[in-house]
Amino acid sequence: MTLADSTPEKTSPWHAGERMLQTHVGVADRMAQIGPKIIRDFMPDQHRDFFAQLPFLVLGAVDAQGDPWAGVLEGEPGFASSPDAHTLRVAAMPDESDPLRAGMGPGQAVGLLGIELHTRRRNRMNGRIAAWNGKRFDVAVAQSFGNCPQYIQSRDFYFSRSPALHFADARPETERLDEAARAMIRAADTFFVASYVGDADARAVDVSHRGGKPGFVRVDGDVLTIPDFSGNRFFNTLGNLTANPRAGLVFIDFERGDVLQVSGRAEVILDSPEIQDFAGAERLWRVHVRRVLRRPGALALRWRFGDYSPTALATGQWPG
Repeated sequence: MTLADSTPEKTSPWHAGERMLQTHVGVADRMAQIGPKIIRDFMPDQHRDFFAQLPFLVLGAVDAQGDPWAGVLEGEPGFASSPDAHTLRVAAMPDESDPLRAGMGPGQAVGLLGIELHTRRRNRMNGRIAAWNGKRFDVAVAQSFGNCPQYIQSRDFYFSRSPALHFADARPETERLDEAARAMIRAADTFFVASYVGDADARAVDVSHRGGKPGFVRVDGDVLTIPDFSGNRFFNTLGNLTANPRAGLVFIDFERGDVLQVSGRAEVILDSPEIQDFAGAERLWRVHVRRVLRRPGALALRWRFGDYSPTALATGQWPG
């Protein structure tokens, strides 16, 4: 997440955690110049139109315990709309069983990611819930910016039922990953991560995409180790985790609509021989899982592989 702090450079959108990592890789001066140009406090028309055509949004929120959660809101395209450049209106709510629900309400900080898997486009936005009636909510934009399509697995979507029908069979929350959860993570080529900085009165939440070849997340009991590949050098997620070591991850079974949400303590690894164990990784980060929720069939959406099949991924034929 990007949060300006009380530094002399008031126009900087980067907080201390992001700047530390940008300095570590030698791009701090460049990011200081381009940051104010690419991080906006409004959504350009292209982003507003983009959100309005999506069948789902990824959302990040923080519950009363200070634990971040990532999850998915879905609806027929048009369920998200933008009445003006400073507002995103979402006509969908999380299920009662979704841990996102505990972090949502009037004035609460949230992060949103609009991602279109079949075109591999994505745009991010964060802000606070400005209007709320229990059925829909508005988010007042604090920061809006685009991301490149790198590491996004191409998939085409369809609805298996009406997204208005909710009948997820949520399992009780646990403190550990069971073998089914571990198997789901080991098979994943995609997940989404929520993180944040600041306290409840001045909080900024971010949610972002992570992708790799199936199995790119290493599972050791209840510890997940994730490679960090070359990217835009913003360090939104890792900057947050450096400043506030808490992360919420969501994994999706794209064929069955199952959702696995975990939250736990995070750590960023910048220099270790272990990095060499992950092909292409520039650094690593870990999540020590403390809370787990499995929600089979939670999503009405299903996805099929698009231009890049598992075979292509396995042979290193990455998009982009």
